[in-house]
Amino acid sequence: MVFRKRRKIIPAKTPGELDAMQAAGEVVGKALQAVKAAATAGVSTLDLDKVAEDVIRSAGAIPTFQGYQGFPASICVSINTEIVHGIPNDRTHVRTGDLVSIDCGATLDGWVGDSAWTFGIGGQEALKPPAAALNEATEWVLMEGMKAMIPGNRLSDVSHALEQATRQAEQRWGITLGIVDGYGGHGIGRTMHEQPWLANEGRPGRGPLIQDGSVLAIEPMLTLGSVDSFVLDDGWTVVTADGSLAAHWEHTVAATATGPRILTPRYKITK
Repeated sequence: MVFRKRRKIIPAKTPGELDAMQAAGEVVGKALQAVKAAATAGVSTLDLDKVAEDVIRSAGAIPTFQGYQGFPASICVSINTEIVHGIPNDRTHVRTGDLVSIDCGATLDGWVGDSAWTFGIGGQEALKPPAAALNEATEWVLMEGMKAMIPGNRLSDVSHALEQATRQAEQRWGITLGIVDGYGGHGIGRTMHEQPWLANEGRPGRGPLIQDGSVLAIEPMLTLGSVDSFVLDDGWTVVTADGSLAAHWEHTVAATATGPRILTPRYKITK
């Protein structure tokens, strides 16, 4: 998918449209929480997909990923060396210590929410130290990169912030990180992928202007090794070229006069 057409200004959503996008994003957040709660050792990735679909449809929303360019499921489940776009199936069962990335989208009343996060099966403490460091670092890079999502900045200011945060994370966690080449974030609104495409690295001060109400899906994808990747024979699953671990974190974020607004919050599920 290519989203690199240049535009001078990233289109703005109205306050009401941002509220509608957050409503969709909250459905995504609930689905992600439910999937994480269900992701215990031995569970198939297809079972996790069913959990997400049930949450999304119960909220009156539609799984955005299902059928998108032929994708057969409601979520992407990418494990360990898989970066993104892993297809849920009944043959793959998660195991304690696996590093699992879940990417999820929901469409509600015509607006899309898109978010991803990575976690360890058995909890963060079940991960080996390098995997735990990678996961914590990738989340931190997302949060740091989002700080550049403010009116008056340009698109590549976000890319540069993500790159700078990645280099800082290497020092903070004592690891070497690869920024996956060729993959990044995107505009989002009534469709999942809108202009512009957002690189996860780059020089600042370039690209279209971010204005009050501009929305981007910001999603760093980092590895413990190579920046290179390839797609498996299923035509979807992207894996690291060198077999290193990967992590993927994403939020749909709006630029506002009061700062970045996360439109895909993850509230803890209460029973």
